[in-house]
Amino acid sequence: MVFDQMVFEILQFGFMQRALISGIAVAVSCSVIGLFLVLRKQSLYGDALSHVAFGGIAIGLFTNVYPIWTAFAVSILASLGITKLKESTKIPGDSAVAVLLSAGLATGVVLIGLSGGFSLDLYSFLFGSILLINYNDQLMIVILTFVILVVMYNMSRKFIYIAFDEEQAKVSGIDVAKLNYLFIVLASVTVITSVRLVGVLLISSLIVIPNITAMMFGKGFKKTLLISIFIAVLSVVVGIVISYIMNLAPGGTIVIISVGVFLAVISIKYSLRIIKGEKERQRKQVSTINR
Repeated sequence: MVFDQMVFEILQFGFMQRALISGIAVAVSCSVIGLFLVLRKQSLYGDALSHVAFGGIAIGLFTNVYPIWTAFAVSILASLGITKLKESTKIPGDSAVAVLLSAGLATGVVLIGLSGGFSLDLYSFLFGSILLINYNDQLMIVILTFVILVVMYNMSRKFIYIAFDEEQAKVSGIDVAKLNYLFIVLASVTVITSVRLVGVLLISSLIVIPNITAMMFGKGFKKTLLISIFIAVLSVVVGIVISYIMNLAPGGTIVIISVGVFLAVISIKYSLRIIKGEKERQRKQVSTINR
């Protein structure tokens, strides 16, 4: 009863309402994009994009330009460039990700040094802050999430085809190159829209962990996606509320919740496997005795 009253009181604050609405939108977009990244075996791409975003934010703070806009520009251009480099030079995917990650991180470190070190704004971008989400940020996140979901829905069949068998998709006449560019732009936009809430350093966790957890249920694509969205939304909502009550960093709290769900699913599956194995062993013993 006390907890329910506390949650009700929390929801009276405008910044908490904005954080929850933005958080739910971010959770949905990260789940959708993340599932395709996992299926394409590009789980670390989200991490690379977040490090490029770090470089873009550092450029914005150094040049006194709104950091989100510079992060958008740098991330999209860098991801398109590295995708083109990978296609034209046949560089392995993991090597391309390493280049992207290193370049973004190095740019950010150099500019931080030139600007005199860490500031409160940079710290908030790195680790997320629900207090930073204003009405304009909420509107931007909701609109971009809507655009991402509409594009992904309309292109879902082609993206699924490419994710499972890119070579066969090329043979069937799908313009894989253009769709890869489109997808990486959507992934970049998803990462940047998540910066305010989760922070640069933890975005990849929100993209990957709920999807890995959902895939452990062994369901079809649609059910896996729905389970992933549910886990991500649950982690975000519970993480925001707990972080406010206990005065914790929201990004870290959200990721800890999602990791907790992941570990809980592993434990349950392992326990069920042991129980099933024990039942099977007992069944074989009874069958042997009856013989």
